[in-house]
Amino acid sequence: MNKQIATFGGGCFWCMVEPFDTRAGVISVVSGYAGGDVENPKYEDVKHQLTGHAEVVQIEFDADIMPYETLLDIYWQLTDPTDAFGQFVDRGSSYRPVIFYHTQDQKELAELSKKQLEESGRFDKPIVTAIEPFKNFYLAEEYHQDFYKKSPERYKQSHEESGREDFIEAHWKK
Repeated sequence: MNKQIATFGGGCFWCMVEPFDTRAGVISVVSGYAGGDVENPKYEDVKHQLTGHAEVVQIEFDADIMPYETLLDIYWQLTDPTDAFGQFVDRGSSYRPVIFYHTQDQKELAELSKKQLEESGRFDKPIVTAIEPFKNFYLAEEYHQDFYKKSPERYKQSHEESGREDFIEAHWKK
């Protein structure tokens, strides 16, 4: 087994877990906070932009089954890579689109993937998703973990109302 870690920010982490969690080769997906300067941040502080952290999902995966490049492909199709100031209805730096790389190889693959997306012409605006070195991760509170399983109705409602589904439909399912 070739275990690796990927850390992605793409708006509310509730909507980012299920699309990765249901894939072969993904060992686990947890919700948390990354990239900030406050130790052990709490949801209310992150939500109100007080810590510098982004809401993220951290994915443990077997790279022999689920290559990092495939995770990147999934990631791009879940986010609006042209909006640096949040994702959909979630606004502010804690909801920014960001790929935190853990290795030089991940950095190079993320940069290449971003370049390919820019050159694809899929979007009229520049691709602004940040690619940053991983520096920390703090597990979110338990009630945020596996939210799509614990509260399927609320998950579905928040996912639909966020505008994420409409965006995905308009940009990826044509």
